[in-house]
Amino acid sequence: MWAVVGLGNPGGSYRKTRHNAGFMVVEELAARHGFTLKERKKYNADKGSIEGETVVLMEPLTFMNLSGDAVREGMRRFGFAPDEIIVIHDDVDLKPGKIKLRLGGGAGGHKGVLSIIDRTGNRDFLRVKVGVGRSDIIPTDRFVLSKFRPDEKPLMEEAVSRAADAVETILSEGHKKAMTTLGWQWPSTLAAMPPTKSRYSLSSLSQTLTPRPLRMTTG
Repeated sequence: MWAVVGLGNPGGSYRKTRHNAGFMVVEELAARHGFTLKERKKYNADKGSIEGETVVLMEPLTFMNLSGDAVREGMRRFGFAPDEIIVIHDDVDLKPGKIKLRLGGGAGGHKGVLSIIDRTGNRDFLRVKVGVGRSDIIPTDRFVLSKFRPDEKPLMEEAVSRAADAVETILSEGHKKAMTTLGWQWPSTLAAMPPTKSRYSLSSLSQTLTPRPLRMTTG
């Protein structure tokens, strides 16, 4: 069994923001493979099959800093182990659209990943990182709650699709194969890329960052 956990914050105001890149990938996988994410107290989740493997798709509803609470509850309910988790999350150190795969290590400053490490007692899980960039002007904790600029939307739609491809390859052939076959390089042009099967669209995103008081648990 595998648990594919996409990180983000719940609620309409956070939908399709940079910090919710993990949610976007989980929803892409759900659309591809016929999952219906059902809302429970601490997470949205569904159990099914991807690439012949039993998989739980999960979106924590605890806000980012408490993501580990949702994962811990999912372990109790569904029975997956700490080393059977694939976490998908945003990364401000990667340019928008770039994907990086990593096994184990620290949280890299990501509070959702840190919460999962703390609550599961394990750091040796797979991470699929989706680049969202950073701002030289806006503080990072605010910037990750902003939505993508028009010029970033095609890159992010492609990234969501390729991150979902990565998860599928991990499940079917292992993470080493995924790292060597999927191509993690920053795209020079979208026109040079092969067409993908993404069902995810960012076309409705707002172009403007709207300042708002931040909850301590969103970052």
